[in-house]
Amino acid sequence: MGAGSWGSVFAKILAEAGGEVTMWARRAEIADAIRTTGRNPDYFPEVALPRNVTATADPAQALAGAELVVLAVTSQTLRENLTAWAGAIPPDATLVSLMKGIELGTTKRMSEVIAESAGVDPGRVAVVTGPNIAPELAHRQPAAAVVACTDPARAAAVQQAVTTPYFRPYTNDDVIGCELGGAVKNVIALAYGIATSMDLGENIKATLITRGLAETTRLGVALGADPLTFAGLSGLGDLVATCCSPLTRNRTFGEHLGRGLTLEQAQAATRYTAEGVKSCLAIRDLAHAHGVEMPITEQVERICHEGVDPKTALVTLMSRQTKPE
Repeated sequence: MGAGSWGSVFAKILAEAGGEVTMWARRAEIADAIRTTGRNPDYFPEVALPRNVTATADPAQALAGAELVVLAVTSQTLRENLTAWAGAIPPDATLVSLMKGIELGTTKRMSEVIAESAGVDPGRVAVVTGPNIAPELAHRQPAAAVVACTDPARAAAVQQAVTTPYFRPYTNDDVIGCELGGAVKNVIALAYGIATSMDLGENIKATLITRGLAETTRLGVALGADPLTFAGLSGLGDLVATCCSPLTRNRTFGEHLGRGLTLEQAQAATRYTAEGVKSCLAIRDLAHAHGVEMPITEQVERICHEGVDPKTALVTLMSRQTKPE
């Protein structure tokens, strides 16, 4: 459900793993193009989709008889979309979340939003996350991922459905930890992009990754996650990939902010809003509610939404009271 960058690539993975895949596209012309040409003209038009991928603009048609319902819309539109689709979801289908964000206002994780708005048991919701940069996977460059679900049988079924020679998924039952790792890394990648464009050097970029992982882990533990999860693919793995690759949206968006562009100018330059820009507000609120210090997230929020100069934010971070690591 969603024909964007990651949704299109994940449809390709499912099909190459042997599944019969129907993509839902919001715009009828995109669905028509996928059906008739086997390509998504908006995302990776040079990449041919397998013949066992089709597309429709009708949500009910896309959902009919589905064993897996893969949700690949933007995180802040999930609740509205899923509320509209809920009645068409087959009664025992597994709902798979590809989204990496925290809902504004409610501070709920995507799996919580799915269970609530679709009216399903949380055990029917699986999360796919990890270092999965879509342009690389579109061209079958090797990657690993995590399928997180509290129901081991469903996790294993999703794992089997997406295993290909170039895509290796692992299972995990720590849904909280896996989701938080995927959401917070977008915010840290914004900070990394800001530091990159300001030419601040490798030391500070390494510091942002390690201290960013530390504040992610603090929040995760406060919410009941296993701290070891953050040392894995959905934590450190996803964080390193998103920060270090120039292909990722959040790092690129951060680079524009670091050059002095306003939020609106950065959006105009990139033609999208990176997930971390909105999620940093919800993550900050979630941290405040649980009494967790997240200084990098705080400064990214101030840069994005309060107009604070990145140089001022850096001074604030570097001037914090010294303490044990």
